[in-house]
Amino acid sequence: MDRFEQVKQRIDKFVTDRDWRQFHTPSNLAKSISIEASELLECFQWSDTEYDLEHVKEELADVLNYCIQMSQVLNLDIVDILNAKMDKTEKKYPLEKSKGVSTKYDKL
Repeated sequence: MDRFEQVKQRIDKFVTDRDWRQFHTPSNLAKSISIEASELLECFQWSDTEYDLEHVKEELADVLNYCIQMSQVLNLDIVDILNAKMDKTEKKYPLEKSKGVSTKYDKL
């Protein structure tokens, strides 16, 4: 079993042991992802260079944790959905047009 599968099982056990699955609807998890992403953003509120890396790691872990839980609730394979999205994004941002620029795809 790879490390990703181990962490997914650990999260699942944590939630199951506490009987929290009843609260983990897709909408509640989406809200939690947004809340935790805002807390991650808060780490950089006043500076792009001066931040507490430990705090960033904790907030990033919270975001990832809820994303993993949402994928489990919706029975989605994270690797599959990431690869599908990367396929679309690579088409929207072809290397020859997008290398070194931050222009949105519809303006390339």
